[in-house]
Order: sequence, then structure tokens, then C-alpha cells
Amino acid sequence: MNGPLRRLQVRAGRVLFEQVSGGSAGRVERERIHGTPGPRWFAADSAIVRVHGDASMFVGGLRALLLQSLHPLAMAAVADHSGYRGDPWGRLGRTSTFLAQTTFATAEQSQQAVDVVKAVHRHVRGTAHDGRPYRADDPWLLRWVHVAEVDSFLASHQRYGARPLDAAGCDAYLDEAADVAARLGAQDPPRSVTALERALQEYRGELEPTAASDDVARFLLAEPPLPWAARAPYSLLAAASYGSLPRWAQQLVPAPWPLRGEPAPVRGGGHLATRAIRWALAGDPPPRTPDPGTRDEALGRP
Repeated sequence: MNGPLRRLQVRAGRVLFEQVSGGSAGRVERERIHGTPGPRWFAADSAIVRVHGDASMFVGGLRALLLQSLHPLAMAAVADHSGYRGDPWGRLGRTSTFLAQTTFATAEQSQQAVDVVKAVHRHVRGTAHDGRPYRADDPWLLRWVHVAEVDSFLASHQRYGARPLDAAGCDAYLDEAADVAARLGAQDPPRSVTALERALQEYRGELEPTAASDDVARFLLAEPPLPWAARAPYSLLAAASYGSLPRWAQQLVPAPWPLRGEPAPVRGGGHLATRAIRWALAGDPPPRTPDPGTRDEALGRP
């Protein structure tokens, strides 16, 4: 790669990383996560490292937020306590940092991240607009958040990932991700594709659109907190995230365009956007993780 193009790649990678990770503080945290020696919960060649380290997570993250918002109690907790409209990049940075910590950091750092989130969850409680109480440490609600995330991350990876998983790899990803969810307190997180499909069906009767979930959809799909120059490429990610939702979920999520399903232009745009992100991030990679541990050595069942 020639000098000017390489400099462009490096600059694009730095800007993109700092946008989604919390700026310079995110860079410091990345150095700590990837640069600290010690055993990890997951080996470098594990399915969860493969999925969470891929550019397809940009699509999967948006999809997960759209899907999670359809549970009224989960959405009430987000609307009442997260401040996603007032500080969207801060919330994104905290979420992406937690995923990085529990996927790539040392076992000690990963457990510390889980402990911090559990402590925060103990104080997040309230009453939804329909009068039902909610609390963020509810094992059933934690399970829904997890189900929506892993279904979205896996679906996006299988569509847009650089190296999609085979059937055994998909089950391995869900099994590994379930260990983190169980440590957070989620009830019986699914550990296979079959169990994930069953879990989605179990929640179908609890999901419905609300004024708050409609607001999330407008915020993510039609009114992203971005300068106008960035909205065109972002729209490719947004369309791909919406297009990859199940048809029943699309019927519950308002979209600012007439397209439904997942037509070829949406898939093509998703591939274009994720390839561009992958190219940019390759210009600003994390430090090489020293002494990667293995799952058997470090994790243990929660």
C-alpha cells in the first residue's frame, strides 16, 4: 500500500475507533485490554473472539438495540436510566468496552467488568408506563437482553463477517457467550442455535412496539447523531441491521424507508459498509495480546 493511502487508512481507523469507543479514553482502555499479559476467558482462536472482533459487529450492534427495544420492560429501563439520546456515544462506548473486556481482556479484568455491571444493575429499577415494575438485575430480563444480542451478533456475522462460522462454530459461539451472560445473572442463556431459536419464541408474546421503542427506531434509523457527511455510509449499516431482523420484528419496528425484508441492494450495501470498516480498522489495530490463555485454563463454568 502506498504512503498516502496508508496514511488515509490509519487516520480513518483512528477516527472510527475513537468515535465508537469513547475517544482517547477508549484508546487507553484498549491498550489495557489487549496489552495486559495473563490468562483469558477465551482463546485467540475461539468463536467468540472471531465474532466480536469482526466489523460485522457494527451491523449487529444496531440490530441488537432495535430488537432489545421491543421488550417494554427492557426499553423502560433504557429510556429511564441510560440517557441514550443525551449521550449516545458515551453509551455506545461503555457497551463496546464491556464486550471488549469480557472477550479479549485477562480473566481478572473480565470478571471486574462483570462485577461493575452487576453493581450498576442493582440500582436500576422503576415502573414502566403500563404500571409493571422492572429491575435491571431480573434474570429473565437479562436473558432477553442477551438473547437479542447474540442473535443479532451471530446473524450479522453470518451475513457480513469475514469468516462466517460453520454449524459447530455457531453453537460454540453461543456456548461461550452464554458463560458471560450467566456470570451477569441471566437465566438459562441459550447455548446452541436450537436453544436460541426456542428462546426467541419464548419471548415473542412479551414483545410489542411502544412509544419508547418507536423513538429508538427513529433515533437509530432516521436521526443518528452524526454530521450529514457521515449519514450516507451510516444508512448502509442501518438498512442492513433492519433488513437482517426477522420479518415479525420488522413489522414491529418503524423504518424510514418503504423496503421490507432483506432485498439484494440492502445486502450489497451491508457488505460495502462492513468491508470499508474492516479496511479502516486494519489501519489502527489493537496491540497484540501477550500470552493468550485458553478457555479450559481460565474460564470455568459460572
